[in-house]
Amino acid sequence: MELSGHIWPGLLEMTMNVNVTGPDVRDDAHPVPRHLTYIANTCFERPTLVIDSESVARQYMGLARGLGRARIHYAVKANPAPEILRRLCALGSNFDAASRAEIEMCRAAGAAAHRITFGNTIKKPADIAFAHGLGITHYAADAVEELEKLAEHAPGAHICIRILVESSSADWPLSRKFGCAPEMAAALMDRCVALGLVPHGLSFHVGSQTRQPEMWEPILDQVADVWQGARAAGHDLKLLNIGGGFPAGYRSAVMAPQDYAAAVMTRVNARFPDAAEVMAEPGRGLVAEAGAIAAEVMLVSRKHDSDLHRWVYLDIGKFSGLAETMDEAIRYRITTDRDHETMGACVLAGPSCDSVDVLYEKQPVQLPLGLKSGDRVVIHSCGAYTSTYATVGFNGFPPLDVVVI
Repeated sequence: MELSGHIWPGLLEMTMNVNVTGPDVRDDAHPVPRHLTYIANTCFERPTLVIDSESVARQYMGLARGLGRARIHYAVKANPAPEILRRLCALGSNFDAASRAEIEMCRAAGAAAHRITFGNTIKKPADIAFAHGLGITHYAADAVEELEKLAEHAPGAHICIRILVESSSADWPLSRKFGCAPEMAAALMDRCVALGLVPHGLSFHVGSQTRQPEMWEPILDQVADVWQGARAAGHDLKLLNIGGGFPAGYRSAVMAPQDYAAAVMTRVNARFPDAAEVMAEPGRGLVAEAGAIAAEVMLVSRKHDSDLHRWVYLDIGKFSGLAETMDEAIRYRITTDRDHETMGACVLAGPSCDSVDVLYEKQPVQLPLGLKSGDRVVIHSCGAYTSTYATVGFNGFPPLDVVVI
């Protein structure tokens, strides 16, 4: 819930001058992002994500220009806000859904069945039947049992076999849980044919936050070997799904979306000239930088008089939107209205009565020494994996509010 009122007089100036390499900083030719202006002029009763749909649209158009022939299927799990889905749908985006609920969200946003893929390799039979009944034809799989379910409940479906890739240089590799070993792919395609399914292509995920286009090269080489082997074995593959991995700026800037996507596609086209279709599934790279969370300091304390670092507790933590601070994998940029004061290191934690609800301790955060209970903070680049990557109310702390402007 929010209340109108200009209550952060220093926020806009602070945003213009702190951390000049960060993604939210602008000069005179580039005004402060709309979501930060909204936060500066609004009083929030509880932690709130504010996300700018115009920023999402600009990011989409940049990625689309860079990706060229590759069509975008937005990874709905990154942020399924209805306003975001409707805006992307109007721009021509397709969608990658991981569940029946996400399919229903896409349909409610106006997406026709042919614009939706069911990309989770782990699906309930009833959900496969539901998707098939709507007319969804494209599914991902990485196991024989999944193919058998698809053959029974979505006969004739087009299948992308997901490949398990290695040597990812991403900040957050996504190996192990999803994908089959490359040497299994041909047998799974043979099984598709035997079951009356269509082995339509290959999919993979290079890993979340793959910061540089050249980091894709060893992964693309691995997938290209599987692709050529499958075609040599008689499988007329059409589709290459390059997945996500498109980065967002957190504590440092990343390449512009068009430049990054174009550099990736140069590498894709060099290795897959015979791929009739290419699709990409950006999520984080589309929405992360478009949002920020308005939060509040609940307590500043020391455990011992000789402690080197303060503990700063916020009214938001791992269970209420900041799950990606797990293992300090994602380090958000945090600003306050006191950033003109002397800074000092602190351990940052959430409000819940759970000892794992500590956000940053291995690498303490620099925050103003004068910070106290009631001071407001802004957590930047929070448009992805916050609003739904949370409990429904652990310890009675409310789920993250969301405002889309």
